Amino acid sequence: MRSIRVKPPATACLAMNKRLLTLLQKLLARDTTSRESNMALIDDIRDYLAEWGIGAELFHSEDGRKANLYAVLGPSGGGGVMLSGHTDVVPVDGQKWSVPPFDMTFHDGRYYGRGAADMKGFIACVLASVPAFLEQPLRMPLHLAFSYDEEVGCLGVRSMVEHLRASKEKPALCIVGEPTEMRPVYGHKGKIAMRCEVHGHACHSAYAQQGVNAIEYASRLIGKLGETRDALTQTTDARFEPPFSTLQVGTIQGGSALNIVPQRCQFDFEIRYLPGVEVTTLVDDIQRYARQTLEPSMQSVSAASTIRFTPLSAYPGLLTDAQSAFAGWLAQWCGSDDFATVAFGTEGGLFDEAGIATLICGPGSMEQGHKPDEFVAEEQLQKCMAMLENLRQWMSY
Repeated sequence: MRSIRVKPPATACLAMNKRLLTLLQKLLARDTTSRESNMALIDDIRDYLAEWGIGAELFHSEDGRKANLYAVLGPSGGGGVMLSGHTDVVPVDGQKWSVPPFDMTFHDGRYYGRGAADMKGFIACVLASVPAFLEQPLRMPLHLAFSYDEEVGCLGVRSMVEHLRASKEKPALCIVGEPTEMRPVYGHKGKIAMRCEVHGHACHSAYAQQGVNAIEYASRLIGKLGETRDALTQTTDARFEPPFSTLQVGTIQGGSALNIVPQRCQFDFEIRYLPGVEVTTLVDDIQRYARQTLEPSMQSVSAASTIRFTPLSAYPGLLTDAQSAFAGWLAQWCGSDDFATVAFGTEGGLFDEAGIATLICGPGSMEQGHKPDEFVAEEQLQKCMAMLENLRQWMSY
């Protein structure tokens, strides 16, 4: 692919808002992979908002390396609309990129860079629209919420969610700008991820009956997960793809040598469940099987044998009424009433649980997200800017 490196303003991009391109390039240049700090990017956003006279509140992680940013434009008093996006991106490790992943490259109507679609394109559009929202008085507040560690289980946003839950001035509505090709989305599945550690008893394999084989007991537990997975397919909802909840084991490690009965085996599994499915009941059943069936058998050989479960991440599903007034307004703002659901998760379910009606709509496609040469199309950015302008007009006197 022959590419053109862009330093806005650029001749190839005169049709685009120059402020948008400057912001997008700055956002893409920051390596905010979830394992890294996002503070440089958050400082960029806070400084930009300060230039327009807007203060921002930060919610830091425990180690201070990351932060959520929350800001409000317009009148106080609560209500209004919140625009939400996450600042972290997935790694580029092991991916073959033809362009620099942490820079902006323009080619054939597309802007390339890690996070261009997921979801710095949306954040750039929101920030570029700030001056327009300030041009005339708003009849309700516009809330901006930019979070961290979404890609590892919607972990970072929770401190901001709790703040909003307790606030008397929380927003009434929220648009999460995940890439949907600017189609309005009203739902996604919830997710819970867990780690299981099986601790057995090691011995020489010639005397295997004296040991507790952690891999064998892990495999029995994985078999139980398979039964649970099959049962989940019996409950369906045609609005989702696939139309049932799913369960899978993603990683497994165990054993050290063939002639040693393995003392330890660890695996991670996840459940992506339809809204309304009682996932805690499923997890309780799995843990009960481990505790009441497997552990007694293990401990009859070695009393120290155990099976431990550790939650890794969890977020609720989202299912907003596609016939609500909010859905009708979003259809007008984005120019589409083709409502759908998505397979990936967002922080939307957390906001919805906090009493903030939430829908999803943003530029780009998840077909490009998480892949090498990730991009967002110029046309998608233009559509997002048009949606935000329609929103501005709706919120203004």
